[in-house]
Amino acid sequence: MWLFDRLTIRIFTIFSLTIVFFLMLIIVLPSLDSRNLTYLANKDKEIGNLLANQIEKDLIKIPKDSFRWWMRFIVVMDSHQKPGQSLFVVTPNEQIITAETKNIDLIKNFSEKSHNVADPARKIYDSQEIIGPFLLHYSNAEYQLYILQQATDTQSQFVNFIFDHPFLLLALTMLASSPFLLWLSWSIAKPARRLKQAADQVAKGNLQEMPELEQIGSSEYKATGASFNHMLRELKRMQDVQQRLFSDISHELRTPLTRLQLATSLLRRKQGESSEVIRINNEALKLDSMIGDLLSLARQQHDNNEVRESKKTNKLFKQVLDNATFEAEQIGKIFTVINPPTNQTILCYPVALCSALENVIRNAFRYSNKKVTVDFITQQQKITITIDDDGPGVAESELEQIFRPFYRTSEARDRESGGTGLGLAIVANAIIRDHGTVKAEKSHLGGLRVVIILPIYKY
Repeated sequence: MWLFDRLTIRIFTIFSLTIVFFLMLIIVLPSLDSRNLTYLANKDKEIGNLLANQIEKDLIKIPKDSFRWWMRFIVVMDSHQKPGQSLFVVTPNEQIITAETKNIDLIKNFSEKSHNVADPARKIYDSQEIIGPFLLHYSNAEYQLYILQQATDTQSQFVNFIFDHPFLLLALTMLASSPFLLWLSWSIAKPARRLKQAADQVAKGNLQEMPELEQIGSSEYKATGASFNHMLRELKRMQDVQQRLFSDISHELRTPLTRLQLATSLLRRKQGESSEVIRINNEALKLDSMIGDLLSLARQQHDNNEVRESKKTNKLFKQVLDNATFEAEQIGKIFTVINPPTNQTILCYPVALCSALENVIRNAFRYSNKKVTVDFITQQQKITITIDDDGPGVAESELEQIFRPFYRTSEARDRESGGTGLGLAIVANAIIRDHGTVKAEKSHLGGLRVVIILPIYKY
């Protein structure tokens, strides 16, 4: 039904039905208690009045002024009561005549509720019931006859307990209405969870449309899903435009740069080496490297073809550490792995992550005096990788800035080192894509420490 597909109508309908259900239970349930006072049918009235008339006939023989007349009164009542029955008579001055003194309190309670002989009633007390009153004439006075007997229709103690405790009855009523509320909650929560999962996928860089968002839930959720997919299409279009723009920039910048390098080579061939030619060639090489790093950063940020994979860290970083060990031997540096990576699993873009770690280690080689250390520590569902060098380090005020694109330190690590200012930005982007963090600190070796923290993958 299309109208019920609207979330507003659905909530209002379920809420209204729940209220009606509550009211019906509150009104109807108490009336179902078999212990309630119920008035006798005509047939039961006739039986009670017949018993009263029979007792009247026998009481005529007992004058009220006779010795101990009330004892003879009880004997007459006993002669008319059936097995399992007890008869009680209430006098005009509200005294009770009976042989069963233990039930007098019940008779008093019932007589306060039912005292009209023209309309006798019945009420159940546990497993017993009291019927009456029936009119009984004796010595020119009107007496009331009550009958106590085993109840013919009793309800279980559990039902009695429920009726005697209104809050428990309310709790059972709420329990009975729970399926409706659970269904309503489920119909609201399921598409909301699906929408959250879709948003999480977008946060991870997945811009693929999700048609199922337009098919589940109420019409409001379907409309939201359609808008969400429209947003994904626009983001994908903007990303494609940006990628084409970077590609065009690369082509447009590198074409004149190639011509500049060719002209520099021709100039060197004609006029020989000079400081000016060397300077032009160096700056051209730096510009070419900068363009390459910039495009690498752009591709890393927008590449949707690469897939995150679960990898064991000891296998993932083995080649990087082996290459670093070999490179350190060639350049005369001391490279030490304090705690090697274990077999913990991480979810990552393996190529980008290995490239990032390699970039940091090579950066440490470049600026260190002699020593570089790498340490892998696993704790609290995280893997912490620290890379230390004994180089000149970075000023305290610049530690948070060095991961920004094109940022250069003002002292030891400056443009004369030959870098483009994009290496650590590429590193930071790769770590963040894997839901990790990266920061720079002062090293105990005297130089710079780079700390990379990656979450352990939970299956």
